[in-house]
Amino acid sequence: MTPTLSLRRFSLPLESPLETAHGRIDEREGFLVKLTDGDAVGYGEATPLPGWTESLGACEDALERAKATISEAGLNEAIEEVDDCVAARHGLTLAVADLKSAREATPLYQYLSDDALVGRVPVNTTIGDGTPEETADAVESAVSRGFDCCKLKVGVRSVEADVERVRRARDAIGSDIELRADANGAWTVEEAESAIDGFADYGVSILEQPLPAGALSGHAALRGRGVDIALDEGLLEHGVDAICEAGAADAIVLKPMALGGLDVAQQITAWVQQLEITPIVTTTIDAVVARTGAVHLAASVPDLPACGLATGELLAEDLARDPVLFENGSAVVPQAKGLGVSGLWSG
Repeated sequence: MTPTLSLRRFSLPLESPLETAHGRIDEREGFLVKLTDGDAVGYGEATPLPGWTESLGACEDALERAKATISEAGLNEAIEEVDDCVAARHGLTLAVADLKSAREATPLYQYLSDDALVGRVPVNTTIGDGTPEETADAVESAVSRGFDCCKLKVGVRSVEADVERVRRARDAIGSDIELRADANGAWTVEEAESAIDGFADYGVSILEQPLPAGALSGHAALRGRGVDIALDEGLLEHGVDAICEAGAADAIVLKPMALGGLDVAQQITAWVQQLEITPIVTTTIDAVVARTGAVHLAASVPDLPACGLATGELLAEDLARDPVLFENGSAVVPQAKGLGVSGLWSG
């Protein structure tokens, strides 16, 4: 039976507005994708993010084209129809993978990874841009809740202030907790060099996107100073080949929504691991379907470091109850068939 595709638009408010380089975000809007073949159902999520994916309107248009193409030509042709819209492709291909793994009565990560058995994947928590006192309190709270990796947002304040925030965080939690930092491309090379020298003194393991996405040679020059360099926006702008040719990264941040789906992210993950670059899976402030998909992706990849998957608390509302339990610095991977998200669609 040819599967049937249905769409439902949603809008989910954030707990607190988020300021980004592309403007303020108060809510996350997108589409819940439902695919059924009469016997099994698969769900996907397409939640565009300004600056990272196509627009909401372009995403909707692409999904509507896919809906028509499925009935006329089939699933493979429908996926080709949305290849140029990454959020739409993510939603459609996730629904396909959920449907197929539900049909096989296997968890999605096992469908992705040839029946591996994984109970947990390591995760980090993200600490916002607060004062040194607020930063110290936040990391202490995160550690008390079981996290053993904290990522600090930096780059809004002066470099000196960010180094002080890192110092206070390290003093608060001791030497056994991993600290990372994420500058979202805020610095010049000189500022980044100064920050890295300060961060290295306090054991920061990874600095994410210290320079703007275009600065591959600049990122290459920052490596080897005591803190690993990770690229996030830089991956989308340049791709793996250019990053490797420039020697610009020790680690790569993979956002399935921005890359076009779990399948694309999985291929890139395997590729960069062969190149001895560390992959880190994270989300784009997604709703529960995409977040759970990212957890399954992380579970399908061996030897991942802590990933940015504990982002559900940024939303004031969600599409359904989160099936992923976060405890002791890890995400407990759902073992139900498919994604394992229930209560998504009524009527």
